[in-house]
Amino acid sequence: MSGSDSERGTAAMVAALNVRRNATYGFSLATVVTAGLVALFVLPGTDRPTYLYGALAFVLLVSLGGLLTAAFTVISAVRLARSSQ
Repeated sequence: MSGSDSERGTAAMVAALNVRRNATYGFSLATVVTAGLVALFVLPGTDRPTYLYGALAFVLLVSLGGLLTAAFTVISAVRLARSSQ
């Protein structure tokens, strides 16, 4: 199997599983959750430097976004597998 065949197979799988859409939804939801947590727990009053909370918010956003993207992609894979049977 040549490299171009592998790339076409990977691209077809990414398109079939709607990975781009799942990433958009996952990171959008992660942004809302992170903003909500910062608004509830950080903005009312903090004693520590703000940049530490900014770094923590970034880590939460990226990790939750990746986790939600993976979960949405698994759901897409299950739906695709069930529809092809």
